Amino acid sequence: MDVSTHLKPTGSIVILTGAGISKESGLDTFRCAGGIWDKVDLEDVATPEAFLRNPPLVHRFYNDRRRGLLDPAVQPNAAHAALAELERAWPGDLLLVTQNIDDLHERAGSKKLIHMHGELLKAVCLFCRTVMECRSDLSLEQACPHCGRRNGLRPDVVWFGEMPYEMERIQGELAACDLFVSIGTSGNIYPAAGFVAEARAAGALTVELNLEPSSGASQFREAIHGPATEVVPAFVKTLLALT
Repeated sequence: MDVSTHLKPTGSIVILTGAGISKESGLDTFRCAGGIWDKVDLEDVATPEAFLRNPPLVHRFYNDRRRGLLDPAVQPNAAHAALAELERAWPGDLLLVTQNIDDLHERAGSKKLIHMHGELLKAVCLFCRTVMECRSDLSLEQACPHCGRRNGLRPDVVWFGEMPYEMERIQGELAACDLFVSIGTSGNIYPAAGFVAEARAAGALTVELNLEPSSGASQFREAIHGPATEVVPAFVKTLLALT
């Protein structure tokens, strides 16, 4: 693929990442065979109704996810590092939008980043709406350190039926980008699954980097399939050769 015919060094890039980029760091994906949703019903742990119905179960599910993320064996991989390098070296605008609730992009050095589905290492108080760092287990009995009320702390993650974060900003960036890259996503979950159509409508070059074709693969102009730790660094190298 010759991106040089479609992208100038001052071009604007929007990158979407999904669970596939973190799988090679040791984190389970949600929708692949044997993934998290094969082991637990999302209706039991990933909706506002589930939290109202059985908050201890929801807390236990996310406490397990949080402990897994904080395992010293879980570290950013070559794909995370390549995207951080691209951010540092690309002369034009670049925004990284991730569906992932892990912090591996940050640990790799990415700063121009939106967590559209929230962050596992943060909690939010339902009473005062304060968002705070959270690196240990949550429970109903804990009091909010800001307002002092109990029974209100929940993971700061976007559940099914809730609006993803910063959608207005994301859509504005998609409408202005020259290149849209989707990495490690299933193409099943909206609104993220619709980003490629928004970018195409704006005239952007659209590229999918994925282990295998996603559900929306036909909407991309170009596709490169293989492990994220291989295809992402190679693609970044191609982009940086333009600068």
